[in-house]
Amino acid sequence: MLRYLWLSVAVVVFDQLSKWWAVSELALGESRVLIPHFFNLTLVHNYGAAFGMLAQAGGWQRFLFGGIAALAAAVITAILRRLRPGAGWVAVALGLILGGAIGNLIDRIYLGYVIDFADVYWRTHHWPAFNLADSAITIGAVMLVIDTFRRK
Repeated sequence: MLRYLWLSVAVVVFDQLSKWWAVSELALGESRVLIPHFFNLTLVHNYGAAFGMLAQAGGWQRFLFGGIAALAAAVITAILRRLRPGAGWVAVALGLILGGAIGNLIDRIYLGYVIDFADVYWRTHHWPAFNLADSAITIGAVMLVIDTFRRK
């Protein structure tokens, strides 16, 4: 099932292109309204993990999260190698997660933080900013959860 790695490559390419675009179009902290009361583009540097966890940890978290992403990439690739041909749904889910993990790992390695720019909100309640890699990871994880219920 390694043929599904094309999906991971696509996620990495589009993630990095979208981050490059965001950095070239927005100043750090700048916000542009796309859909009023729902969606902005806001450039943020995320030094932590999901929702900015451990962002103020002093720098060691860069190596922790980088190591976790590298380990996850190795494990996911090994799982893809062992999947049976009929497991396309799981392969797609893992391909999305792998691509997202690598996309954010690239940021951590080269920048020391992850570039986030998607700001979803309702009135004054904002979800933490995220990026295409985060979206791919989330969609892949939801697909895996759905798969566990489909098997029953």
